[in-house]
Amino acid sequence: MKTKWLLPSLLAFCLQTPGLMVVMSHAAPQGPAPAEYGQDAWDRPPYEFTEIQQRGFRDGVDGAGKDFDNHRAPNVENREEYRHPHVDPSARDDYREGFRRGYDAAMRHLDAH
Repeated sequence: MKTKWLLPSLLAFCLQTPGLMVVMSHAAPQGPAPAEYGQDAWDRPPYEFTEIQQRGFRDGVDGAGKDFDNHRAPNVENREEYRHPHVDPSARDDYREGFRRGYDAAMRHLDAH
């Protein structure tokens, strides 16, 4: 007795599915929009950065945020993770370059808002 209701329901679903697929194909895209579409990308490390520079950049952004939140003077030299990074000694210069760039970018952004 229940099977006689299944066939019409299944048929109705199948007929509606192509329309649903068309509607879904015109829906808003999922995921983050690329920076070139007007989204503010100040907190993203440059694509040309190495992995260690990107890590430094992100840590610099975080460090600047902490300094800003705690009302400390903006000075990258006061950040322990900049002065004594926990990276291989051969990677320290690259890490510090990324950290400084991230710290400066975050401070510019935070000062503007």
